[in-house]
Amino acid sequence: MDARNEMKTTPQIERESKQLYRLCRVNGFLNEDRARQVVRRILEEKQRGYLALLSQFKRLVRLDLPAHTAEVETAVPIPADLRFSVEARLTKAYGHGLSMQFAVKPALIGGMRIRVGNDVYDGTLLSGLTTLEKGFGITTTNAWRSELRSPSGE
Repeated sequence: MDARNEMKTTPQIERESKQLYRLCRVNGFLNEDRARQVVRRILEEKQRGYLALLSQFKRLVRLDLPAHTAEVETAVPIPADLRFSVEARLTKAYGHGLSMQFAVKPALIGGMRIRVGNDVYDGTLLSGLTTLEKGFGITTTNAWRSELRSPSGE
């Protein structure tokens, strides 16, 4: 048999992986049990191109996770009532099934940064100061020294 007949083309693999990925979604969210079953079955059957198919399927699953995860960063721990309020508003905006991750990052100085997938809401003091620095033409060359540069770059 010819080697070309034994290999699946990239478009075929992409179509199959997207179809398998869609089968793993329930109510708009990835069902982990279904995804595991798909992977297990692909590994058991070992049809031609199965490694490429697994690789493409893994990529789709990896892209799905951040879209359904909210990362909330604050400079100090936030009280339970504020945490509940943030969770409620994010759930209203992005739907049920959103996984929440709260982290304390003192470098933010104050405020809150929220990332859901590619959406970033940054209301931190660090962000405001960085914007202000750019507006004045200040560039940070290291952690201890800043230089004032003219708008023309001289």
